[in-house]
Formats: sequence, C-alpha cells, structure tokens
Amino acid sequence: MKYRLLGKTGWKVSVLGLGASPLGGAFGPVDEKEGIRTVKTAIDLGINFIDVSPHSGSTRAESILGKALREIPREKFLLATKVGRYGPGAKDLDYSASRVIAGVDESLKRLKLSHIDLIQCHDIEFAPPGMLAEETLPALQKLKAIGKVRHIGITGFPLEALKKATEKGTLDTVQSYCHYCLTDITLVRLVQHLKTRNVGIINASPFAMGLLTPKGPPVWHPAPADYRDVCAAAVEHCRKRRRELPKLALQFATSNRDIATTLVGTSSAKKLKQDVAWIEEPIEEGLLAEVQQVLKPILNRPWAGSLETAP
Repeated sequence: MKYRLLGKTGWKVSVLGLGASPLGGAFGPVDEKEGIRTVKTAIDLGINFIDVSPHSGSTRAESILGKALREIPREKFLLATKVGRYGPGAKDLDYSASRVIAGVDESLKRLKLSHIDLIQCHDIEFAPPGMLAEETLPALQKLKAIGKVRHIGITGFPLEALKKATEKGTLDTVQSYCHYCLTDITLVRLVQHLKTRNVGIINASPFAMGLLTPKGPPVWHPAPADYRDVCAAAVEHCRKRRRELPKLALQFATSNRDIATTLVGTSSAKKLKQDVAWIEEPIEEGLLAEVQQVLKPILNRPWAGSLETAP
C-alpha cells in the first residue's frame, strides 16, 4: 500500500481509503459480521483511513463501524466522520452549533472512540447562507480545542462552494466526489488553490456513483440517458477486451499524486481485497487511451447535484 500526505494534518494516509457508508445498508442489505470483517480486512491490507457519516443508514454505518473498531488498535487507523446531515431528507439537515456539538458526541458514542481524527461538515452546499462561517465551523473549532476532534474539513459536490469555503486556508481537508474519475477531472482545477493553502484532498466516487461499472448506476443517478449510454459503451469496450472498467477507473483515480486518498465504499471483504490488488498493478496505458476516447463526448460534462443524490 502506498501512502500520501494529507495536507496540513501531517498524516500519511493510504492512497485507497475505506468508505464505510455501505455498512449502513444504503446500497443494499448488509450482513453485520461481513461488514465488521471488511473493516478488519482493510486494516490488514494497509488501509489506514476510514470515512463514514451519521447520514449513512440513519447512523447504522457508524454503529457497525464502532463494533469493528473496538477490536483494532487505535494507532492503526484514522477515522473521519461528518456533521450537518443526519438522514436522507431536508428535515435531517442541521448545521447549527448546538446540533454540531451534539452530533459529535453522538458519533463518538456510536464509534466507541474518545476522539474523532477528522470531522467534516457534510455537503456544505445545503447549509443556510452564512451558517458555516458563523456557527458550524466555530463550534467545530471549540471541539478541537478540547480534544474531541483533531482536524476539520468539508465535503460537497459543487467545486465552487468548496473553493469559496477554503479561501482563508483555515480548513484542513476537502472531500469531493465524482470530480476526479474517468468521466470528470474538474477537481484538478481546484488543486493549486488547495495546495497553496495546504488543504488535503480526499476523492470519493471513483466509479462515478456506478456509471463506470457493469451493473450501471442506480435509478436515482442524476446523469441523463445519453451520458449513461456513453458509460455503458465504455463498459462494453472493456468487456470485449476482456478487461474490467472498474479496475481501470480505480487505477486512474488513485494515480494522481496531488490527491491524498480515494475512497471506495464497500461492505465486502472480498471486493476490498480485489480493489487493493487492482491498484497495485500498473495501469494499461493503451486501454486507458481507448476508454478515454470512448468517454470523450461526456468528459467534464456536469450534471445537477441534489439532496437526493448526494452521498
């Protein structure tokens, strides 16, 4: 496993991080024992960065993760979770100082931890104007001062929102999804801005929320039909070559040295072992060029993010 520096945190994080959201059942039924086995497997494979949120499975992901982590030495992992979203709907959004403080305490209890390594304001585009700067982040700074959290970051879909929030350079990390993968590399436009401020970059959704898989995206995916068709053509191109598009997608997403870690969400130990094996192999440059040509008509073409489609 390779490791990269995560901005001003000073941490060396595994280039592949475990997205623990699937433990909550967001992508289908989850066997708790298999979920716990997956977390332990991640540690055995050298993965030291784990990301979760109370939003995932209405806190179930954090609860299952907590059961797994109590059997793992604390120095073996860095744990990131979130505040601001606590369920699937608009009624579950709350970025107020009081809810943020309570949310951290609730997460600590579910995770069975004394501190959270990285606390992230979840999907900042849904926070009321001004609240992030006036309430959310000051509350997190207070929690940092008393040792409940070690570092503070943000997550979100619109890159402009992430850029604006990091202007002052006070945040430690940014988590972006679907903006550094085979269909969209617009995150690179933000790299220099973040590097100048020593903000660590976390990349999520290397498979573009299912677009770059043989199974295809879920029905709620916001990409239009023609976009989906192009991705399906890329899957078919790889199939004819007896190759797997997800493998190429993951190798591509983890190859950028400016991105500290890329998250893969899974509750399957077998799948995680496969993912790690994939990134340890060299990327097929010829196949990459062919697939990029297939995907060229949709490269960097935006789709509209929404509360329903935000992970």
